[in-house]
Amino acid sequence: IRKLKGVLVSNGDNQGILAEWMGISQGTLSAKMNEKRGAQFTLSEIKKIIERYNLTDHEVVEIFFS
Repeated sequence: IRKLKGVLVSNGDNQGILAEWMGISQGTLSAKMNEKRGAQFTLSEIKKIIERYNLTDHEVVEIFFS
């Protein structure tokens, strides 16, 4: 998920901005990014992140599935 943090920074965003855009709390986003308390991104959340940052298939795999 370190790569996702890099994507946020390179796009001038932070966790607060992304969380608000996704309609979730910053705490929830942080838990998902750090995989705390069993928190995971849903497919619809992943799709939103892909759309917001125009992620390639390779980036999606690196960020969410490796």
